[in-house]
Amino acid sequence: MRLRSCAVHLNSAALVAIFAVTVGGCQLSQLTTNAPDITGSLGASAEAKPDDNPQRKVEIYGDRYRSNPQDAEAARNYGQALRQNNQRQQAVALLERATIAHPEDKALIAEYGRALAEDGKFQRAFDILSRAHSPENPDWRILSVQGVTLDLLNRHDEARRYYASALKIVPDEPTVLSNLGLSYLLSKDLPKAEAALRKAYDQGNPDARVRQNLALAIGLQGRLAEAENLVKVDLPADKTKANVAYFRKILEAKAQRNTANE
Repeated sequence: MRLRSCAVHLNSAALVAIFAVTVGGCQLSQLTTNAPDITGSLGASAEAKPDDNPQRKVEIYGDRYRSNPQDAEAARNYGQALRQNNQRQQAVALLERATIAHPEDKALIAEYGRALAEDGKFQRAFDILSRAHSPENPDWRILSVQGVTLDLLNRHDEARRYYASALKIVPDEPTVLSNLGLSYLLSKDLPKAEAALRKAYDQGNPDARVRQNLALAIGLQGRLAEAENLVKVDLPADKTKANVAYFRKILEAKAQRNTANE
């Protein structure tokens, strides 16, 4: 599936990676960075913190899952480890089986929905995530992920209603504001995109995802020096130059089209 983003085409996996998909404290990386997911403490033993090695996490959580396949928490942790190791299809298959075995476990259902979104199955992800919370007890993280799936289905107005619902629960939450900004970016409303992303940025101590997304909105409006100053906070010089060159390429393509249409 391919979606239009501003003046370029990006594949679905690249677009998912731009969004902040947060469920149960986990988040996707964005642009060219690879921020690790956070799965929480596993206990005091040294072997229980394989945070720096995705493959090691797969081995550890896989062993725990295989020792007790009926343990919903073990299945959820193993699914997260598979996703972090870019084994998305395996994560989807595992979590699908686990949710069948534990149909009332909302945390497990939410993890399954997130895995589906990462694997590009956006409509299925949206439907599954609807089972992970209820109107009487909404979860702002899941509302935000549902908004992402709708954006990636080009249903931007619907997506923004989900972000608005999330922001009623957690006003000014940076990850939700960042997703809202990217929603406007997808529909080419760059001033509104910048406004939402800047509001996220101004909440204080912004993470790399929010900062880089703001740089994207600014760069696509032609303010390359300002965008570069934001990008270089998190990225090495070569990747900073690559991102600025990306912005410039988009702007040049847009200018060429405008000239052709005059």
